[in-house]
Amino acid sequence: MSKLTKRDRDTEIYYNQSSDPMQIRTNDSKLIQKLTALAADFPELCRLTEEDEVCGLYFEVDKRRISIHVTRPYSEERRQRQSQWAKENGIKHEAKLTQ
Repeated sequence: MSKLTKRDRDTEIYYNQSSDPMQIRTNDSKLIQKLTALAADFPELCRLTEEDEVCGLYFEVDKRRISIHVTRPYSEERRQRQSQWAKENGIKHEAKLTQ
């Protein structure tokens, strides 16, 4: 089986307000790791239901376990204030630490 490109790694979430659990189909390796660990630790809240032919796994998850967080972009003023605060407090950006 060939490795999927980032473009090919997708996730589908099937959510219905009137029913529980929600269904998630994914071939994103990081999400698979998280859901597999959740299923191992809490089988009453998450379970693997099937695997498809393109590396995708299907999970049923208690919908109280999933959260989608939507954020607005920071203003330039806020970014500058936070950058200045981080410099004054000795906090470096993670990308700079790995270079």
